[in-house]
Amino acid sequence: MVPAAPKTTLDETIGTASERLRPRKPTPGLVLVFSVDSPRCDVLPLKDGEIELGRGEVGGVSLDDLKMSRRHARVRFRQGTWEVEDLDSRNGTSLDGAPLTGTRAGGALRVVRTGSSVFVIQADVEPFRAGISRAGGTILGPTLARAWDAIDRAARAGAVLHITGESGTGKEHAARAFHALGPRRAGPFVPVNCAAIPDGLAERLLFGTRKGAYSGSTADAEGYVQAAQGGVLFLDEVAELDLGVQAKLLRALEAREVLPLGASRPIPVDFALVSATHKDLRAQVAAGKLREDLFFRIAQPAVRVPRLYERPEEIPWIVDATLRDVGAAAPRGAEGASAPPAAHASLIEACLLRAWPGNVRELMAEIRAAAQEAQLAKSPVVQARHLSPSAGQAFAPARPSAPEQPQPAAAERGSRPPTASAPRDERGARRAASLPADEVIEEALRREEGNVARTARALGVHRTQLRRWLGRRTASDAPAADDDAEG
Repeated sequence: MVPAAPKTTLDETIGTASERLRPRKPTPGLVLVFSVDSPRCDVLPLKDGEIELGRGEVGGVSLDDLKMSRRHARVRFRQGTWEVEDLDSRNGTSLDGAPLTGTRAGGALRVVRTGSSVFVIQADVEPFRAGISRAGGTILGPTLARAWDAIDRAARAGAVLHITGESGTGKEHAARAFHALGPRRAGPFVPVNCAAIPDGLAERLLFGTRKGAYSGSTADAEGYVQAAQGGVLFLDEVAELDLGVQAKLLRALEAREVLPLGASRPIPVDFALVSATHKDLRAQVAAGKLREDLFFRIAQPAVRVPRLYERPEEIPWIVDATLRDVGAAAPRGAEGASAPPAAHASLIEACLLRAWPGNVRELMAEIRAAAQEAQLAKSPVVQARHLSPSAGQAFAPARPSAPEQPQPAAAERGSRPPTASAPRDERGARRAASLPADEVIEEALRREEGNVARTARALGVHRTQLRRWLGRRTASDAPAADDDAEG
């Protein structure tokens, strides 16, 4: 006899459901992203609001870093404020790229480096327990993996997907994932950059032509839509298509047929469409650059590919993969292929602290350039000093150069009172205009550990210019330094 189920009231049922739906309390902590020349993704949650870092086992994670002290640093989280303290460690602690003396607190602290290990501060470490995975050639951290899950659902459920995201985030990789995960994986994948199609050629390139359709057309030509038969057509920067071509694309999507240029009868087509843009499609409709009816056909479902700055856990893995590619592409010596260059913890730290407006594309290009710099310096390890000072920095307008003042005639010079301040100010303005932005200089100084000569070489300026800049900066920062001393 089957036992009767226990009786439950409606209130109990609602209560159980509400427990499941209640938001999970975040778990603040650190994510170990790099240690001893290797990328990692290990979670170190705080216990009772703090954690002590040191060589050995910390929170179930092994830290076999010989450059770490047994008791190296302590991290606390109290009422929305992070606090990092160096425990008189042998090799010191770096917090957000600057040496840490004593204790520093703040609400937006980001990166801690102890010895050869780099940690990222996170308000909630639970999502990072999933670790790092790979899908084809794409490195997936927990943040990007959520986007890939949405792509997987869209690929299985329908034949349209719109991808948004900044340039360089990997929108084509996302489109290829849609192709690989869906029922059309056996068909072709046809990528098209709509922004690169010359004016007036989009119709014939997308939908094909018939012989004699225009002067010089001596044979039938297949369009991208027909080439994607049974597979996936990827239209990057779809909003760049002119309105007439957009109307034909809408017809192809709804009627599943295209009319090649010069043809009298439509051709049936069967394809899935992935579109992408870094622009707001609704704003494009409002500006008259995208047809409203096409918007409603392609805008949903949509997946956003997060920018690299939102995926810090992936940066060490991308750096490692890029350096391995550099090593594989290097010419083989007499003894065969040499070991790929290794990443130094300072390089990973510097990469984690930069904005990377060009996202993954920019990071990979700059790491390749840094590897070349290390190779020229005969260094098997790529350090932060090998990275360009401008790499990963946000774009800023060039500083305007000081206008040239007309030279007075000799008689005027003789009659003028001897005031030296004006010429010195003009020369100082011209020298300042030839220097990079202040934040670039500061980053280079941190990377070169305050060495003026090496910093000047890295910036491509004369060390005298840099010394003058330091003198002006010290003078202007003096009151602020007094304020800090009081605190």
